[in-house]
Amino acid sequence: MSATKQIKIDEAEMQKAFESIGQVQNEIDQLNEQASEEILQVEQKFNKLRQPNYKKRSDLISKIPSFWISVFLNHPQLSTYLDQDDEAILQHLKRVDVEEHEDIKSGYRIKFTFDQNNYFDNDVLVKEFNINEASETTCKTTAIRWKNEAKNGSNKEGRKRSHDNDNSSFFSWFSNTNNPGADEFGEIIKDDIFVNPLQYYLAATTDEDENSVGENEEEGDLDNEDAVCILFMSGINVSQTITSILGT
Repeated sequence: MSATKQIKIDEAEMQKAFESIGQVQNEIDQLNEQASEEILQVEQKFNKLRQPNYKKRSDLISKIPSFWISVFLNHPQLSTYLDQDDEAILQHLKRVDVEEHEDIKSGYRIKFTFDQNNYFDNDVLVKEFNINEASETTCKTTAIRWKNEAKNGSNKEGRKRSHDNDNSSFFSWFSNTNNPGADEFGEIIKDDIFVNPLQYYLAATTDEDENSVGENEEEGDLDNEDAVCILFMSGINVSQTITSILGT
């Protein structure tokens, strides 16, 4: 058999092999699509089942003073967004809730609930992300009703301009609706912090001495039963952390 004929046979066999590979790959892709759909259905189911637990956890956390600002400050990435004004205002943050859309894939909203404070009139601030069928993300936010007097004597207009012009603080992030598809802050809250905020709170409390823990306990009026509930609901090994939380 000549070398030319051998090459033609090899090319024909290769072409046949590529066609077979393509068919098998199509079958794999179809299975992957099926798996994605079934995984999404499972996620949708359990997202609904988790809601009562999320609510119970939020109710318990709201009894702990400065819980969320401690969580934010102890997160290695989120802490870089916070300026001094943020820290003062976020002392009044008592709830953070993430609500995924019913189908999950079309977006989510983050709700920040505040105690009454001297900075703005809103009780709840919401940032919502929506993803269309073309995978394009848009977002909208609650308009913040700043009060006339702001921290350190700055006026409402000055504060608002500062937050609107850059993305270097919590409230500048919250007000910024540009390029929502690359919103690292929101993704961190949804996929990391909200999943288990207690791990970041414990990073602060385990470093405190017994006196500071005792002071926080007096201010928080949190009973032992509630603290234990939060620990166990978060799935954390409590044997080495319960003492720092309960102050006993």
